[in-house]
Amino acid sequence: MTETPTSYRQRFDLTGRTAVVTGAVGILGHRFCTGLAEFGANVAVVDLDRSASDALAAELKAKFGVRAIGIDCDITDGAAVEAMAARVADEFGDIHVLHNNVGGKTPDLGAYFARFEDYRLEEWRRVMAVNIDGVFLVDQAIGRRMVAQAKGGSIIHTASIYGVLAPDQRIYEGARYLEHDINTPAVYSASKAAVVGLTKYLAAYWAKDGIRVNCITPGGVESGQNETFKSRYGARVPLGRMAYGEEMVNALVWLASDASSYVTGQNIVIDGGLSVW
Repeated sequence: MTETPTSYRQRFDLTGRTAVVTGAVGILGHRFCTGLAEFGANVAVVDLDRSASDALAAELKAKFGVRAIGIDCDITDGAAVEAMAARVADEFGDIHVLHNNVGGKTPDLGAYFARFEDYRLEEWRRVMAVNIDGVFLVDQAIGRRMVAQAKGGSIIHTASIYGVLAPDQRIYEGARYLEHDINTPAVYSASKAAVVGLTKYLAAYWAKDGIRVNCITPGGVESGQNETFKSRYGARVPLGRMAYGEEMVNALVWLASDASSYVTGQNIVIDGGLSVW
């Protein structure tokens, strides 16, 4: 970057840049991929589900005229992550943006939503393996390449409001998700708090290489919760509702682009004001 004046609109342009998105076909992931492609980025759509990754990549190519590929990858497997990073580099060359977006629930919702007193260590480790171990492995593999490119880059993590605040247990009374009684388990909060900490560490560590590292922290996003939960959650938020998935996307584009060239080590909280109370 230089101090030469440019169009402010142009600073958001991602044309010709390559972005890697993990957790790419999830509740927010497909929106993040779409936003990056709309602003011109070529996108590596990385997820466990190969068919869904391929389908989203095809959609991005058809709609926005960018290059895109689907890659299936178990991010808890170091060898698989390294193979993914190598394939992206082979396909696109330099990697400019990493959105390390992966994280979420395990398939056994009964075990995932168990009370803290009854939580099984194996379930705790299963969540941690994805939400923080996987983030570490992907940062390492892609970050190593960004350093070698000597052109800098932007890494963005997705955390959660419950990595910053404790959940209000009262809003979960009578609340259900996909026919299960729900809560926010301690392991989710702990893992997302770790993501925020890793963000700050890597921002300082890679600053000398021109790599910026930031974090997006969504508040609660509508994704299948029942009306009881949505109304109780909304009552805790100054804006009076849960977030819509698309409301997270422009923050990502900003962090990926030159529009945020002097921003690193930050946690951008998008929560409708929940954290001000």
